[in-house]
Amino acid sequence: MFKVTFSFEDGSVVETFANAGDNLLEIARDHNVAIDAPCSGNASCGKCRVRLLSGELDSKKTLHISDEEYDQGWRLACVSKISSDVTVMVPDIASAYKSRMKVADLSSPEEIAIFEHAKRDIQLTGIELKNSLDVIEVTMEEPSLDDTMPDNERLTRALRKYVNIGRVNIPYAVLRKLPDVLRSNHFSVKCVVRTTSENMFVYDVFCADEDVVIAGLAVDIGTTTVSGVIINMENGDILAKGSSGNGQIRFGADVINRIIEQQKPGGVKKLQDAIIKETINPMIREMCKSAKISSNQIYRMCVASNTTMNHLFAGINADPVRTEPYIPAFFKTNSLFASDVGIHINPDAHIIMAPNIGSYVGGDITAGTLISMIWNRPEFSLFIDLGTNGELVFGNSDFMMSCACSAGPAFEGGDISCGMRATDGAIEACTIDKETMEPSYQVVGDPGTKPIGLCGSGIIDVISELFVTGIINPKGKFVREGRRIRHDQYGMGSYVIAFEEEAGSVKDVEITEVDIDNFIRAKGAIFSAIRTMLSSLDFDVSMIDDVYVAGGIGSGINMQNAVNIGMFPDIPIEKFHYIGNSSLTGAYLMLLSTPAEKKTYELANNMTYMELSTVPTYMDEFVGACFIPHTDTSMFPSVMEKLNS
Repeated sequence: MFKVTFSFEDGSVVETFANAGDNLLEIARDHNVAIDAPCSGNASCGKCRVRLLSGELDSKKTLHISDEEYDQGWRLACVSKISSDVTVMVPDIASAYKSRMKVADLSSPEEIAIFEHAKRDIQLTGIELKNSLDVIEVTMEEPSLDDTMPDNERLTRALRKYVNIGRVNIPYAVLRKLPDVLRSNHFSVKCVVRTTSENMFVYDVFCADEDVVIAGLAVDIGTTTVSGVIINMENGDILAKGSSGNGQIRFGADVINRIIEQQKPGGVKKLQDAIIKETINPMIREMCKSAKISSNQIYRMCVASNTTMNHLFAGINADPVRTEPYIPAFFKTNSLFASDVGIHINPDAHIIMAPNIGSYVGGDITAGTLISMIWNRPEFSLFIDLGTNGELVFGNSDFMMSCACSAGPAFEGGDISCGMRATDGAIEACTIDKETMEPSYQVVGDPGTKPIGLCGSGIIDVISELFVTGIINPKGKFVREGRRIRHDQYGMGSYVIAFEEEAGSVKDVEITEVDIDNFIRAKGAIFSAIRTMLSSLDFDVSMIDDVYVAGGIGSGINMQNAVNIGMFPDIPIEKFHYIGNSSLTGAYLMLLSTPAEKKTYELANNMTYMELSTVPTYMDEFVGACFIPHTDTSMFPSVMEKLNS
């Protein structure tokens, strides 16, 4: 048995013990040490770098660590085995993916404007903002020797008089506090209830003089990032907003690696704990503190996430999702409650889940489709959600078709050597001077924050700028030389955006030819999916009236740069609209409005799902799209005109 110590740059340590031959990355995972491993320990991404400070590791060399770095103690955690007492330093860049828990400042109008716009837009379609939760105040006769009715029956009778209802359900959590609340306020109380045409469910009971807030929680469970809002269920006001990195990220950047991890002994609980205990519950705690309410006052929750994340959240085996014929346990379910999965809100709170459409088109897309409003317009519109998978919906008020393509984690920083999530230190926008080849960039975080890496929007900008300035060719290879362009011993080129001395990390922030190639494949997957879906309908890109782009890959996407690299079709830029995290906004509307919830189910039922892998022409389209902007440059006339000017 050997002692293993993980040391961090802030001076903190995590100590544990391990057997000889135990894998260092697995030890880190078991003890919640945040080491970025997008490839889930396959030694293909090179991101799980740690520095050996003392002791020895049985660690083979890889192409991801140079001889000089190896001599300095750098190792990949995934190929390192314990062979002695050891201390390793985990650099900040290794845990940069783990977005710091962030609670938004709601005094900023930008934070709440998108939700106000969503409420307005949905109401204009005739959908009412109403739900079944309410506060009812009742006063009862106090018991006496002549009136010995028990408390629960006394409350039931009073509620039946107030609302003509057949059955009143008082759960154990309410029954336990009922005697004290009734007697502390002379049997005058407020009840938080859910009322349907047939029955009433009592969630909570308060003294009549208390101010009662009926709160709800909407959560977008992304593969990389989890976002949430706590709202007032009576008027839709945002009480708190927060986000956090998905704790499951240490088990792999994509859903397939997480499903594989789930199949290991104890894997189902391990993955569920990572999303609920490590991510959502701490986020709820911080948001409730910000909103100045008790988490027990959250009486309803809505979750929007992809099909796999739904299964991992609910603690259900997701393996059938990844194996032919790709059948999930459910597309929609109405049977989940907070106490079932350990969410720290009112234990009887009902959990609404946005319905899935297919194994790889989930509730995040149905929720986003609701927000995009393409279902309410006669014009042909395209909705694109950029994430670990790229999902698309095309249609209008008459029909809608959806599909998903495996874009990989590149849009959220995975598969990119200096890639990271859109958190503090991420370069989110960049321009490059054509003559000097010097960059100017914008970094997420407070003024003065040093760059650590590139998030999705920054990667799009950098590659577009490198191409437009002639630094790389359509294959993504470097064709100019300069101070910021380097080549390693294997001849692979790279462009340095921030040298080590100006960066907030232990190495230069740079983008390599391998990174560019990975991103070209990701953008190619998006564009080829668009082309394939349109072709199946006998449409072409000129028939698209509007494009709605969603996804938390930065503060926004430079649409022109996305067109320059061939990710989006070459149509007028004014047709593109960035709508942010549409999954969270859709979950918010489903939570607030029962008619909006029903509308989302209707959209899912009426949407045609297209499996791209069964379309013979898709691979041809994909191969053609793996150039900048495309092998067929006639598809991008405005880009070619810019290059030739």
